[in-house]
Amino acid sequence: MRRPLYLIQEAFVNIRINRTSVMIGIITTAFTISCFGLFALLYGNLKNLAGTLQQDIEVLVYVQPEASDKIVEGIRQRLEGEKAVNVLSFVSKAEALKEFHQQFPDESTLLQGMEENPLPASFVVQISPQFQESDSIEAFAERIKQFPGVEQVRYSQDWIDTLALLVSYFEFGAIVIGLILAVATITIIANTVRLSFYLRKEEIEILRLIGATGSFIATPYVIEGALLGACGGALALVLLKGVFEFFLLEINASGWFSGLESVLIFFPFQTSLFLVLSGMLLGCGSSIISVFGLMRVRNEAT
Repeated sequence: MRRPLYLIQEAFVNIRINRTSVMIGIITTAFTISCFGLFALLYGNLKNLAGTLQQDIEVLVYVQPEASDKIVEGIRQRLEGEKAVNVLSFVSKAEALKEFHQQFPDESTLLQGMEENPLPASFVVQISPQFQESDSIEAFAERIKQFPGVEQVRYSQDWIDTLALLVSYFEFGAIVIGLILAVATITIIANTVRLSFYLRKEEIEILRLIGATGSFIATPYVIEGALLGACGGALALVLLKGVFEFFLLEINASGWFSGLESVLIFFPFQTSLFLVLSGMLLGCGSSIISVFGLMRVRNEAT
């Protein structure tokens, strides 16, 4: 019990002696982890947004203007028989005109000079979850185009696919940025621990002379690196949470993208914990590399 307590006390002594460089190391580590966390936060929310849009995708089936009531009813029956159709609703020409006036009041004068309503009737199709893949929707749309009385089929899959492509780029970028920042974090913590090691080299020599093992000497520095990395990860998490909440406040205040704040999410507890543990593991790894490397060099020199 006394030995682990001694090792932890030595780690805190190292931090106290070298507190300036330790603080710089924590802040720099927090900055590098925050950069990766910001990238990961963007990726997670873009992926969540793409999934939400994919679930709400609608296919608009426009009816030919000259189609009779019998043909329109035939289209309805055939659509209801499609497995890909989850919810089906019909928008008449009169309802389409009313919606146009409600959504575009400034452009309503464009239709006043026309003798008859130019807007077509349409069916609004919500796709079943199991048919929301791009290939399935495309096949469904091509099949619907062949129905008698159907003039045009439209859906917003193109820009949803573009968003999905952007998500894949962010995923690749997060991996690359994560690796680069991991190397940077290891370098920062390793240099901080190396400085602590040099400042107490006389004490380390005395410990070696009285028979202390390499692992016993190195353990306080590994603990120091772990604490430094964990503090950097925790500080990064606080910074990211602050930026995220500020962004939500700006969205609410500006009125832009109304409803978007309900889709945006911060890291769940597991991911937040992983971020802190990642900093701790990076701190441990960099300390082990630094301290055991220095000890090996000193052993070879002697």
